[in-house]
Amino acid sequence: MSLQPKGPGGRQGFATLSLEYPMSLGVFEKYVDAQKAVDALSDNQFPVENCLIVGTDLKQLERVTARLTWGRVALGGLLSGIWLGLFVGLILSLFSQPSSPLTLLLSTALYGAVFGLVWSLMGYAFTRGARDFSSVSQVVATRYEVFVEHKFAQQGRTILADAGITGFAPTATAAPHPGEGDAGTPPPAG
Repeated sequence: MSLQPKGPGGRQGFATLSLEYPMSLGVFEKYVDAQKAVDALSDNQFPVENCLIVGTDLKQLERVTARLTWGRVALGGLLSGIWLGLFVGLILSLFSQPSSPLTLLLSTALYGAVFGLVWSLMGYAFTRGARDFSSVSQVVATRYEVFVEHKFAQQGRTILADAGITGFAPTATAAPHPGEGDAGTPPPAG
């Protein structure tokens, strides 16, 4: 995500995730603190639609949840196959007139269980023990910076100072757009 001004050919879908000439109001250790800063601005009638919270210094956390064994892989494949089979059976029963909907559901669940079992065991066999554990992962930011359009920066700083909310000083602002001044100042009048 860029904080730089949009030039010709800029992606339209991300217009709400950018500011034209951003200036930093502060950097916070926790998202909750950045959220409180924007909430304080909102409580003081500040035009918060000109704010942007940016998570920086990303890191990936991976929590190992279990050791994988042939039995655990087989059980997981079997259960997910059953759910897939039941789903397919429900869809089929909605669009056809089976003589026995229960038989249809049971047969698709059985086929799904076999498919899920075989598929998961084949996938596990191909890894050859390279990753014998299951885990969940999440990307998190270590810092959150609150940006605001340049024309509202001083007003925002005043409101936050009056509310006693201080993030530590930003280390850097957005990079300048080619051919224009730094990101914190508007382009020269032309």
